[in-house]
Amino acid sequence: MKILFVGDVVGRLGRRTLKALLPALKQETQAELVVANGENAAGGRGLTLATADELLAAGVDVITSGNHVWEIREIYPILDGESPILRPLNYPPGVPGRGLLIAHDAAFINLQGRTFMGVDADCPFRAADNALERLQDVPVIIVDIHAEATSEKAALAWYLDGRVSAVIGTHTHVATADARVLPKGTAFVSDAGMVGPRDSIIGVEIKPIIERFLTQLPTRFSPVERGPAIFNSVLIDVDEASGRAQSIVRIDREISKHGQ
Repeated sequence: MKILFVGDVVGRLGRRTLKALLPALKQETQAELVVANGENAAGGRGLTLATADELLAAGVDVITSGNHVWEIREIYPILDGESPILRPLNYPPGVPGRGLLIAHDAAFINLQGRTFMGVDADCPFRAADNALERLQDVPVIIVDIHAEATSEKAALAWYLDGRVSAVIGTHTHVATADARVLPKGTAFVSDAGMVGPRDSIIGVEIKPIIERFLTQLPTRFSPVERGPAIFNSVLIDVDEASGRAQSIVRIDREISKHGQ
Protein backbone atom coordinates (compact mmCIF):
# COMPACT_ATOMS: atom_id res chain seq x y z
CA MET A 1 0.00 0.00 0.00
CA LYS A 2 1.40 3.37 -1.04
CA ILE A 3 0.38 6.32 1.14
CA LEU A 4 1.15 9.93 0.28
CA PHE A 5 1.34 12.10 3.40
CA VAL A 6 1.09 15.81 2.58
CA GLY A 7 2.48 18.50 4.87
CA ASP A 8 0.41 21.29 6.43
CA VAL A 9 -1.76 22.97 3.78
CA VAL A 10 -1.52 26.73 4.42
CA GLY A 11 -4.22 29.15 3.32
CA ARG A 12 -5.75 29.78 -0.08
CA LEU A 13 -2.49 29.43 -1.98
CA GLY A 14 -1.86 26.10 -0.27
CA ARG A 15 -5.30 24.83 -1.25
CA ARG A 16 -4.83 25.94 -4.85
CA THR A 17 -1.41 24.33 -5.02
CA LEU A 18 -2.80 21.08 -3.63
CA LYS A 19 -5.57 21.12 -6.22
CA ALA A 20 -3.11 21.86 -9.02
CA LEU A 21 -0.50 19.22 -8.19
CA LEU A 22 -2.14 16.37 -6.28
CA PRO A 23 -4.00 14.59 -9.12
CA ALA A 24 -0.85 14.18 -11.20
CA LEU A 25 1.24 13.21 -8.15
CA LYS A 26 -1.23 10.48 -7.25
CA GLN A 27 -0.80 9.03 -10.73
CA GLU A 28 2.97 9.47 -10.71
CA THR A 29 3.48 7.83 -7.31
CA GLN A 30 0.59 5.34 -7.63
CA ALA A 31 -0.53 6.45 -4.18
CA GLU A 32 -3.61 4.58 -3.00
CA LEU A 33 -4.24 6.86 -0.02
CA VAL A 34 -3.60 10.54 0.60
CA VAL A 35 -3.36 12.05 4.09
CA ALA A 36 -2.94 15.81 4.55
CA ASN A 37 -2.67 18.01 7.60
CA GLY A 38 -5.37 20.67 7.20
CA GLU A 39 -5.26 22.71 10.41
CA ASN A 40 -3.96 25.82 8.57
CA ALA A 41 -6.10 25.50 5.45
CA ALA A 42 -8.55 28.31 6.32
CA GLY A 43 -6.78 31.66 6.33
CA GLY A 44 -3.60 30.13 7.69
CA ARG A 45 -5.09 29.23 11.09
CA GLY A 46 -7.95 26.78 11.38
CA LEU A 47 -10.25 24.69 9.22
CA THR A 48 -13.81 25.22 7.99
CA LEU A 49 -16.31 22.91 6.34
CA ALA A 50 -15.74 24.61 2.99
CA THR A 51 -11.94 24.35 3.15
CA ALA A 52 -12.13 20.73 4.37
CA ASP A 53 -14.41 19.90 1.45
CA GLU A 54 -11.93 21.59 -0.87
CA LEU A 55 -9.12 19.34 0.36
CA LEU A 56 -11.26 16.23 0.03
CA ALA A 57 -12.37 17.22 -3.49
CA ALA A 58 -8.71 17.66 -4.47
CA GLY A 59 -8.05 14.01 -3.65
CA VAL A 60 -7.25 13.90 0.07
CA ASP A 61 -8.72 10.85 1.84
CA VAL A 62 -7.97 11.73 5.49
CA ILE A 63 -7.38 15.16 7.05
CA THR A 64 -5.27 15.39 10.21
CA SER A 65 -4.80 18.51 12.30
CA GLY A 66 -3.26 19.95 15.46
CA ASN A 67 -3.55 22.84 17.89
CA HIS A 68 -4.92 25.31 15.30
CA VAL A 69 -7.94 23.15 14.45
CA TRP A 70 -9.77 24.88 17.31
CA GLU A 71 -9.34 28.40 15.90
CA ILE A 72 -12.63 28.43 13.93
CA ARG A 73 -15.54 27.07 15.95
CA GLU A 74 -17.55 26.31 12.82
CA ILE A 75 -15.60 23.06 12.47
CA TYR A 76 -16.50 21.74 15.94
CA PRO A 77 -19.75 19.95 14.99
CA ILE A 78 -18.14 18.69 11.79
CA LEU A 79 -15.45 16.97 13.87
CA ASP A 80 -18.20 14.91 15.50
CA GLY A 81 -19.68 13.95 12.12
CA GLU A 82 -18.76 11.47 9.42
CA SER A 83 -16.12 13.54 7.59
CA PRO A 84 -12.64 11.93 7.72
CA ILE A 85 -11.18 14.77 9.81
CA LEU A 86 -9.08 14.07 12.89
CA ARG A 87 -8.12 16.24 15.85
CA PRO A 88 -5.32 15.32 18.27
CA LEU A 89 -6.27 12.22 20.24
CA ASN A 90 -4.58 13.35 23.45
CA TYR A 91 -6.83 16.33 24.22
CA PRO A 92 -8.95 16.08 27.39
CA PRO A 93 -12.19 14.08 27.35
CA GLY A 94 -15.23 15.99 26.15
CA VAL A 95 -13.66 18.01 23.32
CA PRO A 96 -15.27 17.62 19.88
CA GLY A 97 -14.11 15.05 17.38
CA ARG A 98 -11.91 12.00 17.37
CA GLY A 99 -8.19 11.32 17.14
CA LEU A 100 -8.42 7.79 15.77
CA LEU A 101 -9.97 6.72 12.49
CA ILE A 102 -10.16 3.35 10.78
CA ALA A 103 -10.80 3.72 7.05
CA HIS A 104 -9.49 2.51 3.70
CA ASP A 105 -8.07 -0.68 5.30
CA ALA A 106 -5.81 1.37 7.58
CA ALA A 107 -5.88 3.20 10.89
CA PHE A 108 -4.91 6.84 11.39
CA ILE A 109 -3.87 8.32 14.74
CA ASN A 110 -3.47 12.06 15.29
CA LEU A 111 -1.36 13.12 18.28
CA GLN A 112 -0.06 16.45 19.58
CA GLY A 113 3.24 17.02 21.27
CA ARG A 114 3.63 18.85 24.57
CA THR A 115 7.08 20.45 24.35
CA PHE A 116 6.91 24.17 23.42
CA MET A 117 3.28 23.78 22.30
CA GLY A 118 1.65 25.87 25.05
CA VAL A 119 -1.11 23.31 25.59
CA ASP A 120 -1.47 20.98 28.56
CA ALA A 121 -2.30 17.94 26.45
CA ASP A 122 -2.21 14.39 27.76
CA CYS A 123 0.91 12.29 27.17
CA PRO A 124 1.08 11.39 23.45
CA PHE A 125 3.10 8.26 24.23
CA ARG A 126 0.45 6.84 26.56
CA ALA A 127 -2.34 7.99 24.23
CA ALA A 128 -0.68 6.02 21.45
CA ASP A 129 -0.44 2.95 23.70
CA ASN A 130 -4.15 3.16 24.49
CA ALA A 131 -5.06 3.57 20.82
CA LEU A 132 -2.96 0.59 19.78
CA GLU A 133 -4.81 -1.65 22.21
CA ARG A 134 -7.89 -1.07 20.01
CA LEU A 135 -6.01 -1.72 16.77
CA GLN A 136 -4.59 -5.19 17.25
CA ASP A 137 -6.32 -6.45 14.09
CA VAL A 138 -5.27 -3.49 11.89
CA PRO A 139 -1.75 -3.92 10.44
CA VAL A 140 -1.42 -0.56 8.65
CA ILE A 141 -1.30 2.33 11.13
CA ILE A 142 -0.26 5.89 10.27
CA VAL A 143 0.52 8.40 13.04
CA ASP A 144 0.62 12.19 12.63
CA ILE A 145 2.58 13.69 15.52
CA HIS A 146 1.89 17.43 15.46
CA ALA A 147 4.70 18.86 17.53
CA GLU A 148 7.34 21.57 17.74
CA ALA A 149 10.31 19.66 19.15
CA THR A 150 12.17 17.34 16.80
CA SER A 151 13.35 15.31 19.80
CA GLU A 152 9.77 14.62 20.90
CA LYS A 153 8.79 13.46 17.42
CA ALA A 154 11.86 11.23 17.12
CA ALA A 155 11.34 9.79 20.60
CA LEU A 156 7.75 8.87 19.74
CA ALA A 157 8.85 7.23 16.49
CA TRP A 158 11.44 5.09 18.26
CA TYR A 159 8.92 4.30 21.01
CA LEU A 160 6.43 3.06 18.42
CA ASP A 161 8.95 1.38 16.12
CA GLY A 162 7.56 -1.98 15.02
CA ARG A 163 4.09 -1.18 16.36
CA VAL A 164 2.92 1.28 13.69
CA SER A 165 3.65 1.66 9.99
CA ALA A 166 4.69 5.31 10.05
CA VAL A 167 5.19 8.26 12.38
CA ILE A 168 5.05 11.51 10.41
CA GLY A 169 5.84 14.85 12.03
CA THR A 170 3.89 18.00 11.22
CA HIS A 171 3.52 21.57 12.60
CA THR A 172 6.77 23.39 11.80
CA HIS A 173 6.01 23.82 8.06
CA VAL A 174 9.69 23.09 7.32
CA ALA A 175 10.42 19.87 5.44
CA THR A 176 13.18 17.81 7.04
CA ALA A 177 15.72 15.57 5.32
CA ASP A 178 15.71 12.69 7.82
CA ALA A 179 13.14 10.34 6.24
CA ARG A 180 14.05 6.73 7.00
CA VAL A 181 12.64 3.37 8.02
CA LEU A 182 13.56 2.49 11.62
CA PRO A 183 14.96 -0.97 12.42
CA LYS A 184 11.64 -2.63 13.27
CA GLY A 185 9.78 -1.31 10.25
CA THR A 186 8.32 2.08 11.15
CA ALA A 187 8.80 4.90 8.63
CA PHE A 188 9.66 8.27 10.15
CA VAL A 189 10.29 11.87 9.16
CA SER A 190 10.57 14.77 11.61
CA ASP A 191 8.38 17.07 9.53
CA ALA A 192 6.56 16.55 6.25
CA GLY A 193 6.72 20.29 5.55
CA MET A 194 3.91 22.35 4.03
CA VAL A 195 1.91 23.15 0.94
CA GLY A 196 1.90 26.90 0.60
CA PRO A 197 3.84 30.05 -0.30
CA ARG A 198 7.55 29.62 -0.92
CA ASP A 199 8.45 33.26 -0.30
CA SER A 200 7.13 33.48 3.25
CA ILE A 201 8.04 32.66 6.82
CA ILE A 202 6.33 29.32 7.43
CA GLY A 203 3.46 30.44 5.22
CA VAL A 204 2.81 33.99 6.37
CA GLU A 205 3.88 37.48 5.32
CA ILE A 206 7.57 38.16 5.98
CA LYS A 207 7.55 41.80 7.13
CA PRO A 208 5.23 41.40 10.17
CA ILE A 209 7.28 38.45 11.42
CA ILE A 210 10.49 40.47 11.27
CA GLU A 211 8.77 43.39 13.03
CA ARG A 212 7.60 41.04 15.78
CA PHE A 213 11.14 39.83 16.39
CA LEU A 214 12.52 43.37 16.35
CA THR A 215 9.88 45.00 18.58
CA GLN A 216 8.28 42.13 20.54
CA LEU A 217 4.95 43.93 20.00
CA PRO A 218 1.73 42.08 19.04
CA THR A 219 1.51 41.76 15.26
CA ARG A 220 -1.18 40.47 12.92
CA PHE A 221 0.05 37.59 10.77
CA SER A 222 -1.55 36.94 7.38
CA PRO A 223 -0.84 34.09 4.96
CA VAL A 224 0.83 34.90 1.66
CA GLU A 225 -1.73 34.37 -1.10
CA ARG A 226 0.29 34.99 -4.25
CA GLY A 227 3.62 33.93 -5.70
CA PRO A 228 5.55 30.70 -6.06
CA ALA A 229 4.37 27.79 -3.93
CA ILE A 230 5.90 24.61 -2.59
CA PHE A 231 4.35 21.17 -2.16
CA ASN A 232 6.01 19.00 0.51
CA SER A 233 5.06 15.40 1.15
CA VAL A 234 6.42 11.92 1.79
CA LEU A 235 5.49 8.67 0.07
CA ILE A 236 5.33 5.62 2.34
CA ASP A 237 5.24 2.08 0.93
CA VAL A 238 3.74 -0.31 3.49
CA ASP A 239 3.37 -4.08 3.38
CA GLU A 240 -0.36 -4.55 3.97
CA ALA A 241 0.00 -7.95 5.63
CA SER A 242 2.64 -7.08 8.23
CA GLY A 243 2.14 -3.30 8.48
CA ARG A 244 5.89 -2.80 8.14
CA ALA A 245 7.09 0.10 6.02
CA GLN A 246 9.22 -0.87 3.05
CA SER A 247 10.35 2.66 2.23
CA ILE A 248 9.72 6.36 2.78
CA VAL A 249 10.84 9.00 0.28
CA ARG A 250 10.34 12.74 0.03
CA ILE A 251 8.07 14.04 -2.74
CA ASP A 252 8.66 17.78 -3.06
CA ARG A 253 7.51 20.05 -5.84
CA GLU A 254 7.42 23.77 -6.63
CA ILE A 255 4.95 25.70 -8.72
CA SER A 256 5.85 29.14 -10.06
CA LYS A 257 2.40 30.25 -11.16
CA HIS A 258 1.11 33.19 -9.13
CA GLY A 259 -2.13 32.88 -7.18
CA GLN A 260 -5.15 34.29 -8.96
